[in-house]
Amino acid sequence: MHDEFLCHVTAYGSCDGRRIGVPLGTYRAPTLPLALWWLRDRATWIAARLDLEPGGTVIPDHALAPVAPTAPDAPGVLRAWCADVRQQRLVAEELTAGKLVRIATSDDTTEYELMAESVDALRMQRTMSGLALPVA
Repeated sequence: MHDEFLCHVTAYGSCDGRRIGVPLGTYRAPTLPLALWWLRDRATWIAARLDLEPGGTVIPDHALAPVAPTAPDAPGVLRAWCADVRQQRLVAEELTAGKLVRIATSDDTTEYELMAESVDALRMQRTMSGLALPVA
């Protein structure tokens, strides 16, 4: 029944004391394997941008700031999630059951969130909550 999946990636940070979300991408996956692939691809994409390779892209002076040694390793968490077959299976089971899946990690300043849910489950929730328009 759950054939299509809506996937989102968002980064959250603070600005003037308020929590601000910055969308990093959305994908309407026509199949479960494509939804899982997209989530892993976006997790890898974020991790690659957080962990810069030495000698890679030239970075302007003062563009980076050191983090505390106790800061969580967000890129490491994202890469570990991508490589964990058990976690991938669990996400697939949750999505197949029509549940919302949320994978989140953070560093000193930003929270990175990957979410996916069944388009069919969203439709059913709207219908059940009375958001569907009555037929005249």
